[in-house]
Amino acid sequence: MNKAIYIATSEQNSGKSIITLGLMSMLIGKTAKVGYFRPIVEDFEEGGFDNHIETVIGHFGLDIQFEDAFAITKSKLIKKKNKGKIGEVLDLIIEKYKKLEERFDFVLVEGTSFTGEGTVIELDMNVLIAKNLGIPTIIVGSGVGKTLEELIDSLYLAYDSFKVKEVEVLAVIANKVQPENIELVTTGLKKSLPESILVNSIPLISNLNNPTIQEIVNKLDAKVLFGAAYLNNQTGNFSVGAMQLCNYLLHLKENSLVITPGDRADIILGALQANESVNYPTISGILLTGNILPEQSILKLIEGLSPVVPIFAVEEGTYYITNKIGSIKSKIYANNKQKIETSINTFEKYVDLDNLAEKLITFEAEGMTPKMFQYNLVKRARKHRKHIVLPEGNDERIIIAASRLLAMDVVDISIIGNKKQIESKVSELGLDFDFSKIKIINPIESEHYEDYVNTYYELRKAKNVTLGMAKDLMEDVSYFGTMMVYKGDADGMVSGAAHTTQHTILPALQFIKTKPNSSVVSSIFFMCLEDRVSIFGDCAINPNPTAEQLAEIAISSADSSLAFGIEPKIAMLSYSSGSSGKGDEVDKVRTATEIVRKKRPDLKIEGPIQYDAAVDMAVGKSKMPNSEVAGQASVLIFPDLNTGNNTYKAVQRETGALAIGPMLQGLNKPVNDLSRGCTVDDIINTVVITAIQAQGL
Repeated sequence: MNKAIYIATSEQNSGKSIITLGLMSMLIGKTAKVGYFRPIVEDFEEGGFDNHIETVIGHFGLDIQFEDAFAITKSKLIKKKNKGKIGEVLDLIIEKYKKLEERFDFVLVEGTSFTGEGTVIELDMNVLIAKNLGIPTIIVGSGVGKTLEELIDSLYLAYDSFKVKEVEVLAVIANKVQPENIELVTTGLKKSLPESILVNSIPLISNLNNPTIQEIVNKLDAKVLFGAAYLNNQTGNFSVGAMQLCNYLLHLKENSLVITPGDRADIILGALQANESVNYPTISGILLTGNILPEQSILKLIEGLSPVVPIFAVEEGTYYITNKIGSIKSKIYANNKQKIETSINTFEKYVDLDNLAEKLITFEAEGMTPKMFQYNLVKRARKHRKHIVLPEGNDERIIIAASRLLAMDVVDISIIGNKKQIESKVSELGLDFDFSKIKIINPIESEHYEDYVNTYYELRKAKNVTLGMAKDLMEDVSYFGTMMVYKGDADGMVSGAAHTTQHTILPALQFIKTKPNSSVVSSIFFMCLEDRVSIFGDCAINPNPTAEQLAEIAISSADSSLAFGIEPKIAMLSYSSGSSGKGDEVDKVRTATEIVRKKRPDLKIEGPIQYDAAVDMAVGKSKMPNSEVAGQASVLIFPDLNTGNNTYKAVQRETGALAIGPMLQGLNKPVNDLSRGCTVDDIINTVVITAIQAQGL
């Protein structure tokens, strides 16, 4: 049974990181537990870390200690090889790999990325390691600086080197190919390689290939003067400000790094003004050369401006620094979410994921882990793209989440708010934000405003709503956003970061209303625990539901569970298990359980049952030995809001579980509520589940 894949290159700077990040993202949606291993890493300082290991472990939250994720550094490998002790290196690599193989269902093994000394033995080492680990390989090559013939020949040579040693090659990926040559390269490789080999080509992505300001600062050992919060700004190109300002402005391009001596106040201030102007491209930063700082009066002027771009200084001259910047090879760091998400999105766009997954994974993991669940959420949302409205455009968490969702390319978004204020906040936060892809709406200026007013008036005039009242309410972002959903101008709404639950839900209850078979709106949380995903309901809406309402909540939660790929095993929670308990509250749960059994005999349900008996197999078998649910419940229904809300928060805080939700159930169209303490990740997750809800309508 195949339990691992080896990513190999025969050259440096092949862009292997895209493949690693993309594969890892895919794998965590296919297998329960995924490990990561780099047999050989570049040298790092004492007490330091290998950047790429830190990035992968950190971004994907892998349960691996740094020292377990690699075997040996390059310098130690070369010393061992020179002493004829390569066998000792292989023994160490195999030992460390096997420990990971025992712990994980699948292990992604990333081959060497040598620079300088050691590159001549790189291909041979990759072949040797893959052969001794007994795992198949994906070969990655770069198209930079090569003709079509040279690229095909180099990748075929690498393929042949593995096949000669009887290492199975599953796929060959040509990376950093000019976009116009993608089809040409793919066709050429397919002609030269066996039909069994999966072949894909990935284009050169400029914002992955170019360094961030942080990378430039690190490489030049520069001193940051202003804008330290924006060091993750992505450079598009760089240009030297050595001419008059009026001429230099003509050379600015999007995300330019401005390089100029520190005494050129005209260039510095002009570049800052150009960055603020809608008539000029955005700049990524300003680099001051020659060990010269602006005069105090200029520094004071800059201090009084909004620090939207980093300004940093070096001692060396302009010519030397410009050449050095040109030689910087960009890397992906753990804190650069934009690059990571762009890498994953690029991989998923250009690689045949279905065929690759079929080749990689020869078994099915049982259960639904949090990583699998989150991966599948994004994949499902992207498959049938929906339009979600976010009515709280003045909240910076909403703006940051929208930027991240844009990079993930998972939904279409409208934001309700003041466009100038949002543009200012985007600039202040230093976000990569394509305004052409997000619609920003001011209700009173909207072309739909009068229609929405009249629609609301007609729907509610029987409730003594006047036309004037309707106009006032349609200026409210929650009412306007909900009306967008009602009229089909958006598929769903997510709100509540800055508004109460009542403010979010009341408009939906007034005119979106409940489904024909629903009499109550309820909520669920997806509780992503360490090894499973459970559904908790209702933890946000109904204070003290009746037995009939509790039964409906259970049925709705089971249907939601099925819709999101989790087999529903329903536990109707109470303070007693089985028939022993007495009292009104336990009787309510018992009655609700019977109602569900009569209405939906297809569902597995147990109640009343205590929480420990529902989720702990040993306790469940002890208390209810014949139950199909006890010890393995996936849908837990709480008897009242007090119990449910406190329990989900206790589980979240004490176990570190991720709580996605609440997701509202029972409405004709999806409207979901956030808590006012929500994080950016909470918003993103809720938008994704809202989009999936909309797919089912």
